[in-house]
Amino acid sequence: MRKNLALAACLFAVFAMLALSGCGSKEEVMADPTEDLGTTEDVGAISGDDLPLADVSDDTIYIEPASSVFADIYFEFDQYNILPQDEAVLQRIANWLRENDQVRVMIEGHCDERGTNEYNMALGEQRALAARRYLVGLGVGAARLGTVSYGEEQPLDPRSSEDAWSKNRRAHFVVSE
Repeated sequence: MRKNLALAACLFAVFAMLALSGCGSKEEVMADPTEDLGTTEDVGAISGDDLPLADVSDDTIYIEPASSVFADIYFEFDQYNILPQDEAVLQRIANWLRENDQVRVMIEGHCDERGTNEYNMALGEQRALAARRYLVGLGVGAARLGTVSYGEEQPLDPRSSEDAWSKNRRAHFVVSE
């Protein structure tokens, strides 16, 4: 009896640890498993105010802050294709990244709350990868672009309406050095 009770307690502890280790986790998705792009925690997120200044003769010229370049791009329901209105945003991001070759970007894929968690994680991954492929096609080095999917876990707007859902279906860019 004592042996069964000890075994039951051990099994309970193991299951409790497994259940708790899955809470709040995020799935990181790398576009090419042979590349080690790291995470935003590895390279440290910076704001546009932290970017270095460029000196030119007597005048100091400021690099355009990343916050004014890296706008989110949005997707239609259940889609991951780049919309025509977001091509200009991605072109601006690619131009800035080519001028600032020390910067890396983590592309986060997000979804609205509709669909299963597994489906939304996969769709978020496809959205991040679509943005990455587009930027690589514009000449940005693939090794500078990581991807991660948050699925429906980090909504911009927590309401359940078409307006909120359209804000949550996005790719978000986190700039780091």
